[in-house]
Amino acid sequence: MNNTPVLRTNKLTKEFDDIRAVDELDLEIAAGSIFGLLGPNGSGKTTTIRTCLGVYIPDSGSVSLLGSDDPLAVRDRIGYLPEERGLYPKMQVHEQLAFLATLRGLTQRDANQRAHKWLKRLDLGDRAKSATEDFSKGMQQKVQFAAAVIHEPDAVVLDEPFTGLDPGNTRLLKELILEQQERGCTVILATHRMEQVEAMCEEIALIHRGKLVLRGGVKEIREGSGSNTLAVAYEGPPGALDGLPGVVNVHDSGRYGCS
Repeated sequence: MNNTPVLRTNKLTKEFDDIRAVDELDLEIAAGSIFGLLGPNGSGKTTTIRTCLGVYIPDSGSVSLLGSDDPLAVRDRIGYLPEERGLYPKMQVHEQLAFLATLRGLTQRDANQRAHKWLKRLDLGDRAKSATEDFSKGMQQKVQFAAAVIHEPDAVVLDEPFTGLDPGNTRLLKELILEQQERGCTVILATHRMEQVEAMCEEIALIHRGKLVLRGGVKEIREGSGSNTLAVAYEGPPGALDGLPGVVNVHDSGRYGCS
């Protein structure tokens, strides 16, 4: 069994002007796992992902992806579902999935076969000739997931994958994610929803303002939470809990965990 981590970062740092979006981040993600990258909106999750995938060049530190120091050299072995929509709105859905598959190295014949298979799996087989712009946000999200895994990558990165999905399609996508793991694919799930990573992930990393603040197995983190730690949802300005009697330390996660 190959014990080489799928992803390893060492003091990874990325800045934009005077904002340090990723701050000396150390991560290690095991092959074949479902790993949760957790944090509130604006915590640096998406910047971390894009720097690890070679979309951004790090300002300092290093990234090793699938054993390569150059993420772009292994991009055909990676799948990526971005948080924002990345589909061509005027293109027919089957044509679009097949086209994206050929960009990942599949022959036209294989690309067409897999596009057909995925549309059927997503309950969209009867909409193969529809334009993407005619789909709901949830339907587009399912198509975008198929586009991320159609070439059967060794690892797939999913940034807020459940956005726009109703409960039924959320269950379907969870099934599809587990199927990817079963075939040996490593899944990196970035989200601000703790219940999503608790249900699916073996390990998580919590980042806040670009820094790693918590890392470990979901079970051990849950069991290790002491009775002197409370999660509090409140309305008010940042820092409102600082200095209150009996409060030793405050970790402000913004709107993390709020509905």
